[in-house]
Amino acid sequence: MEIYKENQLKIYNSLSKSKELFKPLTEGRVGMYVCGPTVYSNVHLGNVRTFMSFDMVFRYFLHLGYKVRYVRNITDAGHLENDADEGEDRISKKARIEEIEPMEVVQRYTLDFHETLEKYNFLPPSIEPTATGHIVEQIEMIKEIMEKGFAYEVNGSVYFDVLAYNEKGNNYGILSGRKMEDAIHNTRTLDGQSDKKNPQDFALWKRADERHIMRWPSPWSDGFPGWHLECSVMSTKYLGEQFDIHGGGMDLKFPHHECEIAQSQTCSGEKPVNYWMHANMLLLNSQKMAKSTGNFVLPNEILTGNNNILSKAFAPSVVRFFNMQAHYRSILDFSSDALEASEKGYYKLMDAVNSLQNIQTSKTSSVDIASWKQQCYDAMNDDFNTPILIAHLFEAVKIINQLKEQKATITADDLAVLQKTMHAFVFDVMGLTNETKQDSSDKIDGVVALLIKLRKEARDNKDWALSDQIRDELLALGIQLKDGREGTTFSIN
Repeated sequence: MEIYKENQLKIYNSLSKSKELFKPLTEGRVGMYVCGPTVYSNVHLGNVRTFMSFDMVFRYFLHLGYKVRYVRNITDAGHLENDADEGEDRISKKARIEEIEPMEVVQRYTLDFHETLEKYNFLPPSIEPTATGHIVEQIEMIKEIMEKGFAYEVNGSVYFDVLAYNEKGNNYGILSGRKMEDAIHNTRTLDGQSDKKNPQDFALWKRADERHIMRWPSPWSDGFPGWHLECSVMSTKYLGEQFDIHGGGMDLKFPHHECEIAQSQTCSGEKPVNYWMHANMLLLNSQKMAKSTGNFVLPNEILTGNNNILSKAFAPSVVRFFNMQAHYRSILDFSSDALEASEKGYYKLMDAVNSLQNIQTSKTSSVDIASWKQQCYDAMNDDFNTPILIAHLFEAVKIINQLKEQKATITADDLAVLQKTMHAFVFDVMGLTNETKQDSSDKIDGVVALLIKLRKEARDNKDWALSDQIRDELLALGIQLKDGREGTTFSIN
């Protein structure tokens, strides 16, 4: 009997507000779609937390023996945020400011996204489609929605008719719990709002004005697709009209995922997703981490220590371990103190894992490894509860220490189970790597990062003499600083 038949999961479903028994559409297979980044800037740590949560989910399904098709998109087509009728999309805005092509922006930050996730030991998704690669399919879906009477065209733009959708017995608001009256009351008045029949209608296609660089021909106008359309198109194309899991950040529940449901259900007549999963936010300074407010930290800054928040640099696996110590649906506070505490726990766990190969076996076991193993699976089967899993892993650390001190005994068979289970959950499921404590070269990197920080403060204070002194004395030691658009880096000659 395969392991997935013995370990069915209960997943918290945002649609039903309850934990439900996971029943895949096809036994042993899972289809999972996760909303990826809009590639107009460097991905920040709050974004990484969301993707890390679903990387863990992906890893656990693979561990259980499922065949998983994991689709995570790249939004590389400029769109207007929050269905605004006027304005400039973020990709085009970045291209205009830097005087480059929009697809240069896309390429730069797509590469940065991939490089960042690779540093943090992510598994690549099965498919990573792009919005610009599916413009034709998006136009075809709009045609289908219009043919069914749930969309209309005005001045070259096409809008989804939310009231018509609800009048046919559907429920726009089913995921977020919002009522139609509230949606109408809370809708902002925007320039061009009169193009819509109703204020809560959302764009499927927007006619591009002269400023909008990214545009494509369509039956209605030269324009660009609405924000929500691409995910309905790509999830349907690669996972079918109905699939198992759709994931994303909590901030996507409304309106993005709500609109996806309306679009997809209009076309197929079926609810598109069995389980909606939303990862919660990462806080910095007690506020949501976000690019729009400037309240964020970049993942690479954590690895170099070149930031104003942390006391030093931290290894990627320490950051992963920090994230896994909170449930994916819980808000998580980011701070230097929290990372330092996670670092201690991480190295304690690695020391125990590395000690397993030196444990002496006995004819009998004084420890119950079978029950401990089941507790680990019970934790993960309860909506991927990594904090409880980690608590059980540290119970194993205590057992390992007792075995090292010969205060407990274990048979060869039980030791093999302990080693295999620890390896599976620590490395395969949580995605940690076995890193050693920082050596002298790491300490040098930390010292240089601190000097770079002090030099930046000197430059900000127009203390050019001190700034030059730090640069010149580091150069005399064979450490060359290089100032660039993304900050100051260094090389050791």
